[in-house]
This record gives sequence, C-alpha cells and structure tokens, in this order.
Amino acid sequence: MANQRINLIFATLADPTRRAVIERLAGGPAPVKDLAAPHDMALPSFLKHLDVLERADLVTSQKVGRQRICALHPAALEPVEHWLTRQRRIWEARTDRLAAMAEALEEQAQPGNTPRKDPRK
Repeated sequence: MANQRINLIFATLADPTRRAVIERLAGGPAPVKDLAAPHDMALPSFLKHLDVLERADLVTSQKVGRQRICALHPAALEPVEHWLTRQRRIWEARTDRLAAMAEALEEQAQPGNTPRKDPRK
C-alpha cells in the first residue's frame, strides 16, 4: 500500500505544471484562477491537473463564494519524505565507506607508510 501511495505521488509530481502548483500553494491557499494564470493552457486543461493533484490527496479545494480555493495538503507528502530519508541514509553510508577506503588507499600510497588493514573489514 505504501509503495502504491509513493508511486502515485511521484507520478503526480512528474508533471512540471503540477509541481509548479504545489510550489505556489506552499505559500498558502489560492484561487484556481490565480493558480492557472502563469500557465499557458486553457482552463479546462489546467483543471485536469488540479484533479490529478486532488486525487493524489496533495491538494484540497473548497468553494468560497464564486471562487474555488485550493490549498496544499502537506501531510500527504510524508510517505515520500520518509522514503527519501531512507534513501539518503543508504547513500550517505555508502559514500562514507567509499571516502574511508579512498583515504586508506591514499595513506598506503604515501612513501614509507606500512599497509593498514582494509577499512571495509
């Protein structure tokens, strides 16, 4: 289930228009017409992007008077944040081991140094 959720969020954010909407809404709620203004597309096409964002639960909207106001739902990004944190830890551990190995090899290459034990063991 979590993987499906993450896949949906990444697929939703793969589009630059939708990412731009998310970035704009990070600054606070906005009417649909304001969100659509910077994009060179017809309103019905833009509304399809909002629909995708709402289906992914990244954006909520409500009718206020004659306007539809959209707001970011930041909690919906938590699964991606957790996934990215796990990936960062994995890669940081790998680069730390690589750096230690490079330092050990460099030290061994210095004249007069005796070989040290392999840092990977």
